[in-house]
Amino acid sequence: MSERVLEVEHLTVSYADGGVFGRQERHEIVHDASFHIDQGEIVGLVGESGCGKSTLSKAILGMLPENDVSGSVTHYTKRPQMVFQDPFSSLNPARSVGWILEEPLRIFGKYDAPERKRRVLDMLERVGLEREHARRKPRELSGGQRQRVAIALALIQRPRFIIADEPVSALDVTIQAQVLDLLWDLRRELELSYLFISHDLNVVYSICDRVLVMQAGRIVESGPVDQVYDRPRHEYTRKLLESANYAI
Repeated sequence: MSERVLEVEHLTVSYADGGVFGRQERHEIVHDASFHIDQGEIVGLVGESGCGKSTLSKAILGMLPENDVSGSVTHYTKRPQMVFQDPFSSLNPARSVGWILEEPLRIFGKYDAPERKRRVLDMLERVGLEREHARRKPRELSGGQRQRVAIALALIQRPRFIIADEPVSALDVTIQAQVLDLLWDLRRELELSYLFISHDLNVVYSICDRVLVMQAGRIVESGPVDQVYDRPRHEYTRKLLESANYAI
């Protein structure tokens, strides 16, 4: 049996609004989600925009108010991280790439300055960037280079589990392929596991081992990618595949 990195059980996310006559009403964004991810797996999470994918990912990483979340999330690895869709908004525009990557290590407090700089340069190399990129600011980089920096930032503390939230949707097709290849290679080199969120079923098919299908906050189907794509059981999954021109 593979080593487990994440266990999600009956996770529900809801928020309260004012309701009618001042009575608070709760609205569910994610309903009773249960799944797991094993070491080395890339598990895709697909569904239409607004179905709750990003909310689920934030709940998994503890980024939502506790009162809005019920159920349980168990991490079996330390310091899980996220790679966001828009790297520019997740990188400090006033700082150099080297400063951005070194900051988590400064906060961590375990390494002296020479070791921090060595780790920054090593991580830049791992994600396919040059040493000189450490001196640049995010605005001086291309979209693909910024996403590589965002991946390096997620990996700088050497987590074993990464949530990648639409990590290639803002890139053109050629750069998408390069970043996907990078994520695939890093999985092997650093023994990573991913929850890979995307609305692009073709991208998910190309990189993921298993897939979760989400509709209106509920996981309606899950299984190995080939099984779900070739023999979908849920009508919503079939519609998604048809809209992506995937021949069932």
